[in-house]
Amino acid sequence: MNSATQDTKNEHFDVIVMGEILLEVATDVPFGHAIPAQLGISGDALNVAAAAAAAGARTGLLAVLPDDDLGQAIAARIAELGIATDLLKFRPGQQGAYLVHSDPLGQREFSYARSGSVGSTLSPDDIDESVFSSAGAVLAGGIACAISESSRAAVLRAASLTKRFIFDPNFRPRLTSAGEASRLLAELAPQSYLVTPSFPGETSTLLNVSSAGEAAIKLRAMGAKNVAVTCGADGIQLESDSVSAWIDAITAPLVVDQTGAGDAFVGTTTARIVRGDSLPQAARYGAAAASLVVGGKGGTGLIPTFEQTQAHAKKTQAHATGIKEERLSWSA
Repeated sequence: MNSATQDTKNEHFDVIVMGEILLEVATDVPFGHAIPAQLGISGDALNVAAAAAAAGARTGLLAVLPDDDLGQAIAARIAELGIATDLLKFRPGQQGAYLVHSDPLGQREFSYARSGSVGSTLSPDDIDESVFSSAGAVLAGGIACAISESSRAAVLRAASLTKRFIFDPNFRPRLTSAGEASRLLAELAPQSYLVTPSFPGETSTLLNVSSAGEAAIKLRAMGAKNVAVTCGADGIQLESDSVSAWIDAITAPLVVDQTGAGDAFVGTTTARIVRGDSLPQAARYGAAAASLVVGGKGGTGLIPTFEQTQAHAKKTQAHATGIKEERLSWSA
């Protein structure tokens, strides 16, 4: 498989996701010698792209893989998830990886080996301007901006080209400082069609606010067109020109591993927006997808079909408060 096997200039993507792909080594017990482990392919960009593809969007993934057998195996997994491989780049370099241990409640402990990875060599030169400008949406996260200067520059370039730029702050203290992440958010918010921070961790650190509503309104004041503040097991606060809404979270039928839940929300929501759903309906589907993916092990261990996501959202609608179309009183 090769990124040059198709003419990307003639391709139209509903969603393009960009970022770093990682090799995942997962265990059920704390790390140690000779413990059993499961290999997988993950990383926020892949998790998001898989969710977007499953939600019905023609999805492309811009990422850099090693030009060896491992890179080809990873590309094969990407294709298996229904993601177009046209935009993948292959170069000499070391594949990034992480180890994750999940306890019986799905809580996780991570250890990364990604410094200087081939994925971090992503740069503006990897962006085909015609492909990005014609995409329904382009999605990137704070991790892609934090792994290298060239990758950050690529994200900024993409944001300037696309009609709908979706930004997930995805703040990781191991990769960047709170100050740098805050400055990046302030720079990208005015260019963003949708921003998806988490409350309270990211919003308190990056925006210095004490509620999800305050965070949403502050990001709108910074220039973001739409905001979806994810509040874990509680729900999602939405804010835009036309709606101020609360979406209740959907209870997970099974919790095995919480890896990828937030990514599933972002990918599904983005896909459904591009496919024509309203922001509240798209977010409802995102919440349903997020509550299903935690039933699998690893970031892409369980990716529900859109039919499964729809059915789950419909089944739980009667048990949720749902969308409350009430104007909020918080000030920016």
